[in-house]
Formats: sequence, structure tokens, C-alpha cells
Amino acid sequence: MKFALLRFAATALIVGTLAACSTPPAPRPGDMGSAPRPTVPAGTAWPGDTGPLPPPLAQPKSRWIPVRWAELPGFSEDALHEAWNAWIKGCERPAPPFTALCGDVRRLSIATPEEQRAWMVARLQPYRVEAFDGSADGLLTAYYEPLIDAARQPGNGFAVPLYRLPASYGARKPWYTRQQIDTLPEVQAALAGRAIAWLSDPVDAMVLHIQGSGRLRITEADGSVRLVRVAFAGTNDQPYQSVGRWLLDQGLTRDATWPGIKAWIAANPQRVNELLWSNPRYVFFREEPLDALDAGFGPRGAQGVALTPGRSIAVDRLSIPYGTPVWLASSGPQVQLNRLVLAQDTGSAILGAVRADYFTGWGTEAGELAGRLKQGLRLWALWPR
Repeated sequence: MKFALLRFAATALIVGTLAACSTPPAPRPGDMGSAPRPTVPAGTAWPGDTGPLPPPLAQPKSRWIPVRWAELPGFSEDALHEAWNAWIKGCERPAPPFTALCGDVRRLSIATPEEQRAWMVARLQPYRVEAFDGSADGLLTAYYEPLIDAARQPGNGFAVPLYRLPASYGARKPWYTRQQIDTLPEVQAALAGRAIAWLSDPVDAMVLHIQGSGRLRITEADGSVRLVRVAFAGTNDQPYQSVGRWLLDQGLTRDATWPGIKAWIAANPQRVNELLWSNPRYVFFREEPLDALDAGFGPRGAQGVALTPGRSIAVDRLSIPYGTPVWLASSGPQVQLNRLVLAQDTGSAILGAVRADYFTGWGTEAGELAGRLKQGLRLWALWPR
């Protein structure tokens, strides 16, 4: 779902809760008690939402139960104009059921919140997303883009490369492991000239590999500095292994959070490669420019559109199709969220009926929130009537 931070705020429990690349433990019954449960008096209805309800809808991994708009927590309070930016982005590549609505979506970008809400009630039907066992409770995590200093050429402490896809990519599957990439002369030769940029800290590089994208503040050869994005281009097709789990299994730490891993590295610098090589997965990147317009959005998600901080989520597309507007309700010790979001991305750990990864943006504050966020969740898919 999903970085400068390893300077270092807690990004997530790397043992299994890193949003994009590991698998969080399945919530037990009762764990999701913090997810908001609206209390709607009998007979209450949102103005205009009085017709008969349609039948439930079935998705490959979920069932959708039609409900009244009054069931959605905070629907009357959300700053919908913030979500409209994400929706307009989604209309660049709309899912077929929403194509006919995109003209209205663009037109309503300058409408009042009341007009936007009235249009949603008239044109969309909310469906509570449930697992096949009837559970509507799920799990919310978060991801973000790191912002890291880099250099275009190695030297002056910048010695860790971020590579483009090798020219021979695809000729060998799986490609070489992380350790082989770092040590074998023939692999180094295959990657010669393929470095996008060089970082000073191998752990910063590890964070980029885990999240899959990031922003680099690059010092060019002429001394100028510019901001670019490195986006996911592919992997070596090796299995992902958590470095935090490796530390725990080796009995080397009891704290597998990012700060705990950083502390272990500081105390054991001679074992950094051993730690990194415990995860054979390696990620290759592509460079993307960041102009003034791009800088306000995140990388492109699985839907093929740029992500909007605070309004884009990664989902299991077999539960919620890409491009679907979704009402998200989650409350816990870190944050309370009742808001309109767009399903615009996915991740290898984002599996199940009621599961979402919340894109928080980029930089330190976004990373701190992404690192803490793991709490109960309820989702409502908003589908054209």
C-alpha cells in the first residue's frame, strides 16, 4: 500500500505488518470491536433515500449488503471536496460501471458539500462489505512514500544503488537473490550502468524496497538538487522474508519495530548484510519526474491513477473492484476516520473481504502515521444505482 524515516520513526512492525509486502495476522473475533458501529434509530433515512433496497451483490471474496445512507458513520460531516480530487483522478481510468458518472463527478468538483452529498444519495447505493461468514469487521493498515536524500553518482558516503530493471530481466526466473545481486561479479556486470541513484544508508534502501516507491532528493553531478520519484518496476521473483522475523527467530532482539531494528543495526554494523540478505526479495525501480502537479499526488496505484493522500486505499480487488468509491470507518488508539475514499491500489498483504491499506502521503509525518496505524475497520462500497 505502502521511508525517509529510517532516520527513523516507527514505520510499522516489520515482522508482519509492513503493509505492502507482508501479511498481518488475521483478526480474531472481537478484535475489531473498535470499528465504528453506527446507531441509526429505526425508521431514520437520509433525505431522498426512501425507495426499496436492491438485493445483495456478490463479489468473489465478499458479499455486499444494501443499506441506507444513514448507516454510514460521519456521512454528514466529511469534507467531501478532499475526496473529489481522488475521484477525478479515478475518472482518468474509470471502471465501466462508473464511466457514465464521471461527467457529473468533474462538474461537482466545485459544488458545495451539500450538493455533493445529495448527488451521491441520488446516484449511488451503499453496500456494507462483509465476509461470507457475515462478519463486517476487518483490518486497516497504512502505507506511504519515503523521502530520502540521494546522489546521482556514488561517492561521499553514497554507496547503495537503486537499480532499474536489468536488461536480462525475464530471461531468468526467478532472478538472482539479494545476496547474489550484492556479491556475484557476473550479476554486478549485468547491472552496470543501471543505477538510478545512490543512497547512503542500506536500511533506507530496504524501506524503499518494502514500500515499493518513494521520493528522492537527488544531488546531480553539477551540484543541483531536484526531486524525483522512484516507482516500482519489478522484482527478482524471490520470496519475501521479514528481516524483523529473522531477528526474532535468531533471538537477536525482542523489538522488531523499525526503531528496534535501527538500534540493533547501530550495535551490530558488521552484521548489516547478514540482516539484509535474510530477505532474498529485491525490487527494481523506474524514475519518474515530479513536476508541480505530480508533487501533490502519490505514485500510480494498481488502478493506473495517481494516489491521493488520505483519500486513496489499497484493497483486495476480488472484494472491491478498482475505482469504486468506498465509505471507510475506523477508530482506534491512533486515529478516527469516517470518510469517502477511492479503491485505487492493492498490495500483496491486502487480502480479504474487509481489508484496506490507507495511503497517508509522503515524508516523516505520513510515515509516523503509517507506522502506527493498525486498527478495526468497516467498509461500504458505493455502487451506481
